[in-house]
Amino acid sequence: MVQSLWDKTKADQANNTLDELVYRSNIIGADRRVCNWGGGNTSSKTTVKDFRGRDVEVMYVKGSGSDLASMKAGNFTGLRMDDIRPLFERDAMPDEEMVAYLAHCMIDAKDPRASIETLLHAFLPFKHVDHTHPDSIISLCCADNGRELAEEIFGDRYVWVPYVRPGFTLSKMIAEGVLSNPNAELVLMEKHGLVTWGDTSEACYAQTIKIISEAEAFIESKFKQDQLFGGVKHKALPEEVRKRIAAEVMPSVRGAVSDVKKMILSFDDEEDILAFVGGRDSAELSQVGAACPDHLVHTKMVPLFIDWTPDADDVEGLKEKLQEGISSYKEQYQAYFDRNKHEGDVMFEAAPRVILIPGVGMINSGKSWSNSKVSGALYHRAIAVMRGATALGKFVSLSENESYNVEYWPLELYKLTLAPKEAEFSRQVAFITGGAGGIGSETARRLVSDGAHVVLADLNLEGAEKVAEEINEKYGENRAIAVKMDVTDEEAVYSAYQASSITYGGVDIIVNNAGLATSSPFDETTLKEWNLNMNVLGTGYFLVAREAFKIMKQQSIGGSMVFVGSKNSVYAGKNASAYSSVKALEAHLARCIAAEGGQFGIRVNTVLPDAILQGSAIWNSNWRNERAAAYGIEPDELEEYYRKRTTLLVNIYPRDIAEGIAFFASSRSEKTTGCMLTIDGGVPAAFTR
Repeated sequence: MVQSLWDKTKADQANNTLDELVYRSNIIGADRRVCNWGGGNTSSKTTVKDFRGRDVEVMYVKGSGSDLASMKAGNFTGLRMDDIRPLFERDAMPDEEMVAYLAHCMIDAKDPRASIETLLHAFLPFKHVDHTHPDSIISLCCADNGRELAEEIFGDRYVWVPYVRPGFTLSKMIAEGVLSNPNAELVLMEKHGLVTWGDTSEACYAQTIKIISEAEAFIESKFKQDQLFGGVKHKALPEEVRKRIAAEVMPSVRGAVSDVKKMILSFDDEEDILAFVGGRDSAELSQVGAACPDHLVHTKMVPLFIDWTPDADDVEGLKEKLQEGISSYKEQYQAYFDRNKHEGDVMFEAAPRVILIPGVGMINSGKSWSNSKVSGALYHRAIAVMRGATALGKFVSLSENESYNVEYWPLELYKLTLAPKEAEFSRQVAFITGGAGGIGSETARRLVSDGAHVVLADLNLEGAEKVAEEINEKYGENRAIAVKMDVTDEEAVYSAYQASSITYGGVDIIVNNAGLATSSPFDETTLKEWNLNMNVLGTGYFLVAREAFKIMKQQSIGGSMVFVGSKNSVYAGKNASAYSSVKALEAHLARCIAAEGGQFGIRVNTVLPDAILQGSAIWNSNWRNERAAAYGIEPDELEEYYRKRTTLLVNIYPRDIAEGIAFFASSRSEKTTGCMLTIDGGVPAAFTR
């Protein structure tokens, strides 16, 4: 049940009305049962000094494109009430005119564009107003008998407003309804949400929670567990089986939904999801429509519900069902667009954003992991609404045309334009071995800075986790994950890719970078030393590339592999026969894979670095002493020795190699494969020829 989160100590820290509004908004957004991600809006009216020092009545309202849970003062827009109030006398006002007019009412031109529902707040004669999307209230507003039940719950304290898309007309309808009912304490917006108000910020929030709680209690009094979604049709498979199946099917799903633009996937098998996908009525229920207009841009009108009987041994059958389902969904979405489009509309990707699989869970897609999680979070709310609405009566939603007119509404699409511009590696997943080391970690930072999601695979899990934590702190939740992997262990390699698939949907870029090095005269090279080099640098590179190749073929959207070789790949290093031989093997293996991968759009290239001492576990081992001995110098003289032997008289650093890897992985080299790039400052003996 929803509980009040109001903390008087924290609230009292607010210095002014705007600070109070920020606090109230944040705690409203903190509970998604109260308000959807990105949805709802709040306002407060107060008096401020304008630029001439005059007292002016101002309304602060949520700015477009913000989320209540994380809003700061700068995300609100201040508007002069004396400029807005005369609008109430109008009979109509088109969206474009309303947006332009409100821009002139702003007290600071640097404020964000005001919320679509600004006039809803302005026309109500209350100091503080909340518009929210509570699960319980939307359940009532999306029940076919909702209006009758509202009277049973709230008596004459409510105003019911039929569905109208937000804007001038809806705002005036709400205000007129409230003004004509002196007992009104709330507004119920059909198929949409709740409006409440108060004389103080605390009173407004308390009223919001009170009304939600009343609706919750009523719904729970009607709810019958054994009738949830028509009763159980399919039980959930065991957790380890669900996750194994998800990891196996997600690359093919990712390929199927990425035909226009690559998508990142996420998987969800929380309890409410499993209950819904296993329900007897759920397949039909899921196709009724969105539970709230605010969901549409992120979830589309309906999800894809897969008609599959849960069977741990029928993964191939599930893959076929998914491919058929996604193909059919795209055709239906194209037809939906064609039936409802307006001149100038440009269709989104036709693929589903939400895919429901009985016994397994939910797969979501988006341009990023965080974006895919938004569609998932909103569908959790849809399930909660359907649970409540079916306990009360029959679940109803917007009509097809109403749904389209929200999904492709210019004022709603404007919010999407506020997102950061996509970069070179946006929508791509990079899998980096040796991710905790100097080259691996620097490559991860370089790719993530340009939009990528990364998997850091390393025997040194603690080190990889530290790099992932640093990346996520800077770039956002789950942009990087760390997995423990021994490149010589076939099962460990397979499991690491399973982690990549279930987390992001698959892989686009692999950086084969795990390394070690040994040095000894040829006649003193032991079989153990030889095999160590061959196992890690030869077999390890083979296993990592082979598993990636399988996933890339399954995705059918191409891919890029970058092998981190060495100057020794083309140069016969003194006292390094085992290391040099296997580094040559790597380079040729890359060319072999390139020859086979071309028809699948899989490119394979190699970078050849030399003497990367910075941040390297190899160079902090006996290798430093061994190489120094081979050259007849002291270990601390190595960096200068290596610099002087280059034609450019430079040292090479991990960031230099990361740039080379980024080049080969990028669209700048989209027509290059089977190539080697030396990054060694120019060592003449290693010039490729």
